[in-house]
Amino acid sequence: MRKYEVMYIVRPDIEQEAVQAAVEKFQGIISNGGEITKHDVQGKKRLAYEIKKFRDGVYVLVNFNAEPAVVAELERQMKISDDVIRYLITNDVA
Repeated sequence: MRKYEVMYIVRPDIEQEAVQAAVEKFQGIISNGGEITKHDVQGKKRLAYEIKKFRDGVYVLVNFNAEPAVVAELERQMKISDDVIRYLITNDVA
C-alpha cells in the first residue's frame, strides 16, 4: 500500500449535515481497501481566488494508505460530486 494525501474543498452554501455526509462518503471510499491515518476538517476558509462563483470553502485534509485502485475510485467520485469544488490527491513522501 502507498501513502497518499487528499485535500478537497466542499461548497460553503450547503448545510453542515450535507458537509458531514460528503466527508463520510469519501471516508467510506478510502476505508474500502485502504486505511485513514489522519483526518482533519479544517473548516470554512477564504479561497485565494473565486472558484465556481464561490469565495469561501470548507477545507478537508486526509492522509491515508491505499492501493492505486482506491485512489482512482476516490478521484472518480470527487469529479462527479456537486459538493466538491476542488480537490488534489498527491503521493505522501513523508
